Amino acid sequence: MTLITLQNYIDGNYCAPTGGQYLEGFNPATGEVFSQVPDSREADVSLAVQAAKKALPAWKAMPADDRFRILNAIAEGIEANLTEFAEAESMDQGKPVWLAKTEMQRAAQNFRFYATAAIQFASESHQTDTRAINYTLRQPVGIVGCISPWNLPLYLFSWKIAPALAAGNCVVAKPSEFTPYTAYLLCRICNEAGLPAGVLNVVHGLGASCGQAIVDHPEIKAISFTGGTATGKHIASVAAPMFKKLSLELGGKNPNIIFDDADLEEAVKTTVRSSFLNQGEICLCGSRVFIHTRMYEAFKAMLLEQVAKMQVGDPADDKTRVGAIVSKPHFEKVLSYIELAKAEGGRVLCGGTAVKPPGFENGWFIAPTIIEGLSQSCRTNMEEIFGPVITIMPFETEEEVLGMANDTAYGLACTIWTTDLKRAHRMAEAIQSGIVWVNCWLLRDLRTPFGGVKQSGVGREGGWEAMRFFTEPKNVCIAY
Repeated sequence: MTLITLQNYIDGNYCAPTGGQYLEGFNPATGEVFSQVPDSREADVSLAVQAAKKALPAWKAMPADDRFRILNAIAEGIEANLTEFAEAESMDQGKPVWLAKTEMQRAAQNFRFYATAAIQFASESHQTDTRAINYTLRQPVGIVGCISPWNLPLYLFSWKIAPALAAGNCVVAKPSEFTPYTAYLLCRICNEAGLPAGVLNVVHGLGASCGQAIVDHPEIKAISFTGGTATGKHIASVAAPMFKKLSLELGGKNPNIIFDDADLEEAVKTTVRSSFLNQGEICLCGSRVFIHTRMYEAFKAMLLEQVAKMQVGDPADDKTRVGAIVSKPHFEKVLSYIELAKAEGGRVLCGGTAVKPPGFENGWFIAPTIIEGLSQSCRTNMEEIFGPVITIMPFETEEEVLGMANDTAYGLACTIWTTDLKRAHRMAEAIQSGIVWVNCWLLRDLRTPFGGVKQSGVGREGGWEAMRFFTEPKNVCIAY
């Protein structure tokens, strides 16, 4: 098999890592190495920063209409190469190709949305009695670092770099070393769209070396990071003494609450999706499912019936609903949590094992797993697993389930199922999370703020929140 050799993208050109070292890139569905990924270090990041510094004056001075045209052209380039991007993402991450196609469309929409934001983002003005007028200049931060995760590679990569570029910044970005392929392909689209050299620079490598160099570099003024809570804490400790702006979207242990007046069929159908989409490797997936006792047995029976029908295997098959786990270490981690759940007294109702689909016997597949009988306070219910594993638990009262839902270090998202409008408002206000969905899940509007509370992170992405993060406000006061 011929290996694909990826390269860094610095100053508008593809280039090899300065040290000449590469990492192995695996196809999770087969367990085979299919690519070589640059193992970039501090020297590569320094070159990227130099290129960004050179490009910054012209880019931030460029008329917003021109930035709009370039970002919109990038969106069109992704759409024109949708199949190529989707197949690359599936090969890199393990997800079904049909799912990857929807995410490529969302990545294109990110660029299109922020292309428009570049020409619509407005500043404020305030009249101070009859004495003066105050107005706010929104100026780009400068050079920013964007570090994206492996679960939704291009979508979350574009989620960061599109608003950063729209606001007039230059970017040094690092995709996950597990899933760098679509970020690599995007650089070609950026050149074709006319993005000036040095405005976007992509360096590949490990978090401990390449990512660390981005966080450490004194000329990178802001860091946007999506990933694990432990890494987020480390980034915050490094960035704080340098007074860098931080946006950290971290882990989640999201509750899915089903009251006894919920639409049973719709709640079950959406719970299957919110539990196991993308192999459960979405920060917004509901991993703790709380079901009212009067609904519990009916909900469980219907849930098990639908999950049993989910096809696990070939990512290229449109019938596949659960693809491969992203890496062997993560595969082993997820399986270890299933064993932990058993040790904690949990009963595995379905799944709970590795799967070897025909033709993909060496891939890293896990059957969608449902566990009951665990206490709310056990490790399985407190720690982020980030795989196709959920727990189900009964509850009696609104107060009881609210206490259990909030009894976690995380606070990213929550889903509530009820037809009682007053209850929906009460619960939405009392739940400790950055996002609450009522009678739906993952219904996203790019204008809304996105982020979590507690150990799920700080700051918000999306809409004007992202444009505010990637700009600095300057007040100007002029006396009459």
